[in-house]
Amino acid sequence: MSATAQATSSRTAVVTGASSGIGAATARRLAASGCRVVLTARREERIAALAAELTEAGHQAEAYALDVTDRAAVDEFAGRFDTLEVLVNNAGGALGADPVASGDPEDWRQMYETNVIGTLHVTQALLPALTASGDGTVVVLSSTAGHATYEGGAGYVAAKHAQHVLAETLRLEIVGSPVRVIEIAPGMVKTDEFALTRFRGDEEKAAKVYAGVAEPLTADDVADTIAWTVTRPSHVNIDLLVVRPRAQASNTKVYREG
Repeated sequence: MSATAQATSSRTAVVTGASSGIGAATARRLAASGCRVVLTARREERIAALAAELTEAGHQAEAYALDVTDRAAVDEFAGRFDTLEVLVNNAGGALGADPVASGDPEDWRQMYETNVIGTLHVTQALLPALTASGDGTVVVLSSTAGHATYEGGAGYVAAKHAQHVLAETLRLEIVGSPVRVIEIAPGMVKTDEFALTRFRGDEEKAAKVYAGVAEPLTADDVADTIAWTVTRPSHVNIDLLVVRPRAQASNTKVYREG
């Protein structure tokens, strides 16, 4: 058994937003490392298929349809756990790229509800089980948008800044408890759905985000980073890890070929 598998053997990990992209890749990584993974997302058929894939590969996995913005549903879900070792708050996303002057308040509201309030709901509900495990880890998947601004992104940037502050404050408030709080802040990641969702299915606009960038990050790159932080020795807390492709120096400085 590898050191990583030893570090996660017999541990249960909940991954939100596990139906695609970084969430699905993270579930695969954690399952391969020996975790029993519990996949949550709104799209039940997606997570059921992934759970079946992982089970057929010899891993422990189960699916649970969940909308993280529904507190009653989150509380019901949390009641399944007496103890829990890992929570990966991945559910979230971006909508639109309009300037502040013309941005749709409903887009802002949805982004805040999913990225921030959703993270709050799940973390609050599962924190007792994480603490009861004696060795819990909370991962908050934020973004470089939570650490710097860019034009046309204010709604998403505001939500991710709030998510960053949530993680940072929680770490201060529970210091001394047996729970780590880790924030992963990815930069440019090319997945099947993130940009398409942001631009409401406009493939041309979505493609422009990555135009000329030879190697943006992949979902598996970020999942690898998450798995690494989760499998550090219990006394080691990776407070904040920013990960970008080599071609991206900042949110607004990207090398594009051609």
